[in-house]
Amino acid sequence: MHLETVMPHMPSLLAVAAHPDDEALTFGGVLAQHAESGARTAVVTATWAPGTHRAEELADAVGILGAGEPRLLGYADHRVPDSSTGPRLCDVPMDRVVEDIVQHIRSFQPEVVVTHDAYGGLTGHPDHRQAHRAVVLAVTAAGLEHLYPQAGAPWQPAALYTATHPHSAVADLGPLLTRVNKSVLSVPDELVDVAVDVSPWLDTKMAAILAHRSQVERERPLPGILARLPEPERDRIIGTEYFTRLHAKPVPSSAAALTA
Repeated sequence: MHLETVMPHMPSLLAVAAHPDDEALTFGGVLAQHAESGARTAVVTATWAPGTHRAEELADAVGILGAGEPRLLGYADHRVPDSSTGPRLCDVPMDRVVEDIVQHIRSFQPEVVVTHDAYGGLTGHPDHRQAHRAVVLAVTAAGLEHLYPQAGAPWQPAALYTATHPHSAVADLGPLLTRVNKSVLSVPDELVDVAVDVSPWLDTKMAAILAHRSQVERERPLPGILARLPEPERDRIIGTEYFTRLHAKPVPSSAAALTA
């Protein structure tokens, strides 16, 4: 597995996630790492409306991670229709979702964007897959002045990374997910470009996960599964975050790489 060279500069980082809790579970360590270094970080969440209990939990989690205030697109969760009065994310025309994300990219101006992989993470949630597709399009569109001109001045991120799991890293978590009838969709190790050791930020990451209290209280969601594990096993599962790099542009390398 190739690890990218350690860079002296921590790039500004925008995470785009499907649901509240995805930011902590999927990129929590990297977000905490970048925030601690002084880099600008932010989180866009596609589903759940402001004022809902999960939006309130998201605000707590994002604050713990040092990523400012939540940026909610406000669409409904595929499996929880009352999460918003608006349409479900998967039912919205792709062009509309892309424009929403372009607006956040242009306003925040990140050097790096992170999101779900094409599988939609280990469990393959439809909202995760839809978010992936929209972000891939939005990262390109954000830099093109004649696309979505109403969404702000063009801004081209240096790189897009998708969070994933290599086959070699699911030995602990895989059985826990299959036990609650969830999928385990990992990728060949050679498709992983960056493995980030986030163990120095585990306390912050876990605190952000636990901020999603409604999920911790339930049996099937991953926050609840993790909360009930012995600490050594839990730390093995969440102590490394894996990414595949999809997009790049010719910029100084210090602005384009996550730190492995």
